[in-house]
Amino acid sequence: MKSPTTETHGVAVTSTTPLRRQPVQQRSAKRVERMLEACASLIEEVGYDGVTTTLIAERAGVAVGSLYQFFPDKRAVVQALTLRNLEKFVLTVDSKFTSTTLEHWWDAVDSIFDVYVSMHREVPAFSKLHFGDVVDLRLLDDRRDNNTVISDRISEMISTKFDIPLADIHLPISIAVEAADGVLNLAFRRDPAGDQRILDEAKALVRGYLSTRLPD
Repeated sequence: MKSPTTETHGVAVTSTTPLRRQPVQQRSAKRVERMLEACASLIEEVGYDGVTTTLIAERAGVAVGSLYQFFPDKRAVVQALTLRNLEKFVLTVDSKFTSTTLEHWWDAVDSIFDVYVSMHREVPAFSKLHFGDVVDLRLLDDRRDNNTVISDRISEMISTKFDIPLADIHLPISIAVEAADGVLNLAFRRDPAGDQRILDEAKALVRGYLSTRLPD
């Protein structure tokens, strides 16, 4: 199900939803939240393939029929969890952009790296799901692959923050995201907390490339 993109503090956040119906009452919203938390904890324990809707319902303390009221299947629950992580990522980056002094675009890029690494270390199931590629390359948006969704968001934020035309940075940011994705995956394969030497190299790689494409 698609619904229009919304904005929070001027940052576009997808409102694509896999929910069969939106929870109206606070009690229903809390029940859905418990399902998402249960799904995250189970993915941490047994991985995506080991999770079932029955396990999610049992861990959340709800009847499986209650889960199906909101989600058609396991994929939809994981999609909702991943979309929530995307929103957290975008809003955390936006908060850093507005609360800290960023003198140059590479300071913004460093902030984005730091948010990603922190989520990888602290957000349940993020290290297993990332932004959904483990499940579906178009989990976040059925019209664009997951990395394109991320690069579009980053491009919008950097364009707005540093008054750089979006058309000038869209392609370079897309390429930087693809390159960084591969190196960051390597960092977290080498060390569950992220091999710091490789994380530093990823920052240097992206900065070096973008410095030849973005204005000083």
